[in-house]
Amino acid sequence: MTTTLFTDARLIDPEQGTDAPGWLLIEEGVIKAVGTANDPAPAAARVIDCAGHCLAPGIVDIGVKVCEPGERHKESYRSAGLAAAAGGVTTIVTRPDTAPAIDSPETLEFVARRANAAGPVNVRPMAALTKGREGREMTEIGFLMDAGAVAFTDCDHVVTNTKVFQRALTYARALGALVIAHPQEPGLSDGAAATSGKFASLRGLPSVSPMAERMGLDRDIALLEMTGAAYHADQITTARALPALERAKRNGLDVTAGTSIHHLTLNELDVADYRTFFKVKPPLRAEDDRQAVIEGVRTGLIDIISSMHTPQDEESKRLPFEEAASGAVALETLLPAALRLYHSGDLDLPTLFRAMSLNPARRLGLASGRLAPGAPADLVVFDPDKPFVMDRTTLRSKSKNTPFDGQRLQGKVRATYVAGAPVFEVS
Repeated sequence: MTTTLFTDARLIDPEQGTDAPGWLLIEEGVIKAVGTANDPAPAAARVIDCAGHCLAPGIVDIGVKVCEPGERHKESYRSAGLAAAAGGVTTIVTRPDTAPAIDSPETLEFVARRANAAGPVNVRPMAALTKGREGREMTEIGFLMDAGAVAFTDCDHVVTNTKVFQRALTYARALGALVIAHPQEPGLSDGAAATSGKFASLRGLPSVSPMAERMGLDRDIALLEMTGAAYHADQITTARALPALERAKRNGLDVTAGTSIHHLTLNELDVADYRTFFKVKPPLRAEDDRQAVIEGVRTGLIDIISSMHTPQDEESKRLPFEEAASGAVALETLLPAALRLYHSGDLDLPTLFRAMSLNPARRLGLASGRLAPGAPADLVVFDPDKPFVMDRTTLRSKSKNTPFDGQRLQGKVRATYVAGAPVFEVS
């Protein structure tokens, strides 16, 4: 048996909530044993000295857009896989908002083959909830599950027909499928480029009230009470939505929620002089909302942090702010951006990796996201204190639309392992 021992590691265990020195042994791509610094380390065929750096479960990133089929010039499975590996992401859960949408078993099988052939990390595809993401007719959920779909979502296309959405939730519950939705009242948010308030008014930007998110979530929760389906809100970004989420969980509904790294680390003022790399969906929020969402992650009310990686080419971003495409790349910046919350004292490392690794793996029924015997050896070694200035031209993604360009970040990935095999290493 091929064994590898990681020594002198700072083990970040989100399942136990611990951050302590120790060692970890893997065998044939699976974690075999974990020990503290006081436990004698076993012999191994290969020994990797972590030099006191952090060793954590690889990140499981829900909501990654890979632009195959249709817009391969923005991002391919190969470029996304390389970016993920460099960012400590060992599993990417891909969105179906491609051209055409991933709404049939044939399309899903095509992207699965492309992902397996081209990428160095695990890829788990999601499928569209309705055909063409048009909100009129639900997809063949059972067949898509058989083809490998781990969840169903129309992404930022809200299913406005309540009867269609209710039927899809009922069908999903019968099949044990997870539905991921974008909580938003689409009538209010249509055409919005900013969050309503003084800043948006001064900049003359079309805006949307945070209440639109609350209204969208309230509708979805009411339908969950009717259907009992498993539901995940992709992005909760406002303080107004948190009481409804807390009430749904308290009432025993099968509800989880996520937020994006951009809404945790940036606010509406970062838009400044109409910088379109800061245009995301939903728009960046007020500082009070950002702090409320951080507190939601800390308490566990918000379960998952994701990159919401959305590649956009230069032509779609080099436009007036209102006309520019929404979205930002984040596979490589997810971890260093998240470490801002660690260095500011807002969140500790086990809490961060609970939200980035353990909880998304659990929600999708994956065995990864843990530092425990029997778990896959999907791991990241990183130096949380290494400072650097982000240069977007060095990103491995084909598109370079990161809001962190030119910013000082702290935290660098040293190595990433998938099933025990290195997929990224700093020489």
